[in-house]
Order: sequence, then structure tokens, then C-alpha cells
Amino acid sequence: MAEKIREVHPPRGLLRWLARFPIWLYRAGLGWLLSGRFLMLTHIGRKSGLPRQAVLEVVQHDKDSDTYFVAVGFGENSDWYRNILKTPDVMIHSGRRQLAACAERLQTEAAGQIVVEYARRHPVAIREIARVLGYRLDGTQVDYAALGRIIPIIALRPPSEWRRTGDPT
Repeated sequence: MAEKIREVHPPRGLLRWLARFPIWLYRAGLGWLLSGRFLMLTHIGRKSGLPRQAVLEVVQHDKDSDTYFVAVGFGENSDWYRNILKTPDVMIHSGRRQLAACAERLQTEAAGQIVVEYARRHPVAIREIARVLGYRLDGTQVDYAALGRIIPIIALRPPSEWRRTGDPT
């Protein structure tokens, strides 16, 4: 079972600056350097009402529906997550692409399956991510699914796809 071994918080100071550096790559038109594994999410600040940006790792991209799945790594207190809960209409920048999307939290079972699939594709990355987020994993699919039920997974769907399915999972 995914075991929480320590509390973690979003980076501060120099580490925060380094973590936000990819935003500058996107702003400079160099987002294509990060395409595939990362996207830049532009969302609206819940208090300020101003555009805010975060670069997030893509856990999965469903090319048929053009839906991107991202994890809320630092938990439900992450500013970008709290912002999209208030205003789920966002913009995605992936490589050279830019598209509007609606953000929806996946239900726990679907989220668990997304993490299991990610672990299958990126076994070293999932272990490192879990460690950074303060979790110990035993490497089983059951453990990865449990982690997916703990860490919120967000679906970023084109608005037409969300309206067509009417189902955020």
C-alpha cells in the first residue's frame, strides 16, 4: 500500500524559481523542448482574477479525445489546483499547440488506473516522483492504483469533448 512517510510542500526560494523556469521556456516560444512530457497550464487566479501559469507533467495524453491528464503532486493545497476548482476553463500549451480545455478531477478508480498505466510506461519516474512527494511504494499495481486514489488526477478536456461526454471521468 502507498505509505506516506513524510510531509512535503511546494518548493520555495531558489527551488521555486528553478521549478518555474519552464514557464519562461514556453513564454520564449521554446515550449516544444518540453512537449510530450510537460504542458503549461494557464488558469485564472481564484482571488486576483488574473491569469496564472504552471508547468505540469503529463501523466497521460489520450490522442483520440485530445485529453491531457495531470497529477496534483503537492496535493489539494496547490494554488493551481485550487484555482481550477473555482474556474475550470483553462488554456493548455503543449509544445507549439495551444488549446482551450475544461479541467475536471477524475474519480478515484479512474485516477488509480491512470497512475498504473503511467507506472508501466515510466517505472523509474514513478518511483522518483513518489519519493519526492513523500510516499513509499512497493512497486505493485495495487500500490500504484492506491497512489492514484490519494493524489488528485485532473483531466484537461477540450470543451466540445467535455460537453459531448457530459462525464468528467
